[in-house]
Amino acid sequence: MIRTIIFDLGKVIIPFDFKRGYQKLAPRIGCAPEEIPARLLEHDLPNRLESGAIEPRAFVAEVCRVLNFECNYEEFCEMWSSIFLSDTLIPEKFVQALGRNYRLVLLSNTNAIHFEMVSARYPILRHFDEYVLSHVVGAMKPSPLIYEAAVKASRVKPEECFFTDDIPAYVEGARAYGIDAVQFQNYEQIQGELRARGVTW
Repeated sequence: MIRTIIFDLGKVIIPFDFKRGYQKLAPRIGCAPEEIPARLLEHDLPNRLESGAIEPRAFVAEVCRVLNFECNYEEFCEMWSSIFLSDTLIPEKFVQALGRNYRLVLLSNTNAIHFEMVSARYPILRHFDEYVLSHVVGAMKPSPLIYEAAVKASRVKPEECFFTDDIPAYVEGARAYGIDAVQFQNYEQIQGELRARGVTW
């Protein structure tokens, strides 16, 4: 029996496109948007931020150094967070309805800059009982450590949790931990997966 439902955040609840952020940054840096991710990955900056290995202000300072441009913290955060699109992939009413009968946990590889913004701008997140975030846990999917944290937050056994994520490797990581998990395709598909497991809303 499913007692806790665990959702990924990006491309499951909120759509995003990293190109939007790179397009905002590119004119300031004087390079093509396509060049930015490779330059950041050379220094492992995105992963360091999402795993909590570097604090947001230090991250911004390091990005400015690596990309050789000047920008204040608030302005950078606005550009960095422009990746998110306004409409959610699943309706808020659906999540709210699930929350009446089930514990809801958010499990995401994310960072403090992005999560501060989405928390403020997407009311759908208020319906979750707990957030399990990579930069807080200090581990990223598909590490077993973050699934362990999610199960702890769920307050039930792994097999009593249902999890959906858009990335197959993260679904497999959850299954390896004993969680009932499926790859997210769309809202209609997830409704069917939940109904097949006796979940009602």
